[in-house]
Amino acid sequence: MKRSRFSEEQIIGILKGHQAGFGAKELCRKQGISDATFYKWRSKYGGMEVSDARRLKTLESENAKLKKMLAEQMMDVATLKEVLGKNF
Repeated sequence: MKRSRFSEEQIIGILKGHQAGFGAKELCRKQGISDATFYKWRSKYGGMEVSDARRLKTLESENAKLKKMLAEQMMDVATLKEVLGKNF
């Protein structure tokens, strides 16, 4: 996954600037980001504080690990069923 040039703190700071009254186009031009990036950030981080963003990142990484573990277990179960099915 591509790493962002901006940290969560910087993204939230940019979004707070928009809430303070700056226009989206002006902020995008000033920060060197596209409109699509700005609106994607707003949908993901809108209304969050820095601590919330850190917690979100932690939960997303934990969720990815759990999904990987589940997929591995499901493959193990399928393999065992296949082996047991052939023996009988």
